[in-house]
Amino acid sequence: MGFLADGHKCPGGLWSRVSKAIVTVVIGAAIGTVFVYAIEERPVSALVLAGASLGAVLAMSIRQAIGAR
Repeated sequence: MGFLADGHKCPGGLWSRVSKAIVTVVIGAAIGTVFVYAIEERPVSALVLAGASLGAVLAMSIRQAIGAR
């Protein structure tokens, strides 16, 4: 493993990771909701909830795929 270099940065703590995950889910849900409203003029609440859920899941999967901790 070796010595730590001068540019070493320790990963964030528990609250940092939780807050990043919550922000990612909220942004994904907002994008999903906006997408549903862009397609449907007066969507049913179940459709808005489904769009928000799908947006949140996709945002988290993209975040994991790019390797963010």
